Amino acid sequence: MNPMLFSPLTFGDVALKNRIVMSPMCMYSCDTKDGKIRPFHITHYESRAIGQVGLVMLEATAVQPEGRISDFDLGIWQDGHIEGLKKTVERIKVHGAKAAIQLAHAGRKATVDGPIFAPSAVPFDNMKTPVAMSEADITKTIKAFALGAQRAKEAGFDIIEIHAAHGYLINEFLSPLTNLRTDAYGGNLQGRYRILHEIIEAVQAVFNGPLFVRLSTDEYAKEGNTLDDFIQMATWLKEQGITLIDCSSGGVIPAHIPTYPGYQVRRAEAIRNQVNIPTGAVGLITTGIQAEEILQNERADLIFIARGLLRNPYWPVTAADDLNYRIEAPNDSYQRGWY
Repeated sequence: MNPMLFSPLTFGDVALKNRIVMSPMCMYSCDTKDGKIRPFHITHYESRAIGQVGLVMLEATAVQPEGRISDFDLGIWQDGHIEGLKKTVERIKVHGAKAAIQLAHAGRKATVDGPIFAPSAVPFDNMKTPVAMSEADITKTIKAFALGAQRAKEAGFDIIEIHAAHGYLINEFLSPLTNLRTDAYGGNLQGRYRILHEIIEAVQAVFNGPLFVRLSTDEYAKEGNTLDDFIQMATWLKEQGITLIDCSSGGVIPAHIPTYPGYQVRRAEAIRNQVNIPTGAVGLITTGIQAEEILQNERADLIFIARGLLRNPYWPVTAADDLNYRIEAPNDSYQRGWY
């Protein structure tokens, strides 16, 4: 029997050749500071497609200029970004991988010049104090996510992921630690979830492909959202037609996060099995054997690899070796050195 890690998985009309995902990782490499793709990005992402990753997901890409983590981030807030993104998608797909993009807004963790925005005027640690968003600001941001999704569609991306984790804007709305609002976008869990609900609806109106959501499923604070809260959010996400929940953790407030191999997997497993929705596992997954255990024991459906792929663009080949399995070389040019 072939390893599950190298078995195909289909979401709607999008067929992944294996279960390995290049996790979105900010590269802070847009030296022109205009959000546009640079030669580095094409090389960076294409090399992982050559390495036989099934799904290559671009880093957090800002839907508004003030929503960048830094001014070296990629952007998708204007039509001028489409050309570079399209070229990147083309180079990824040439090697049999599918292409995804993570749409993001940094909220109070943005470090760009000028005002930054958040649900409430509460800074992250000793960073700049954000402006509490008005309902008009919220409406504008929801529209920005939809316009970003439309541009992603024009660029040819197969899958879109909405970044609702790591203490960035949507996560700030979701968490009682950072959302102190008393209007319709605050208060109880349903109110805090409202902006994500509306962003999903707006994105779905322009993009009918698979839609992932990344959540920080542990806030590492007693006063934060509980696992039961995330189960409820996952239930709402499923009802809205979300394809998969990418289960990460942390970032909402400064916190000590105990890390160990697969430290976030149990959250992916709980959400997957209690809500009956596909999940992605991420976080110190380093070997093919470890990844295979997660899949075979039905703890997650996709394996998101981050640092492992920074160290080795050919991580899938190493993982296949771990499992005594051979995967095909990307083309004849690589055949002699593949095994």
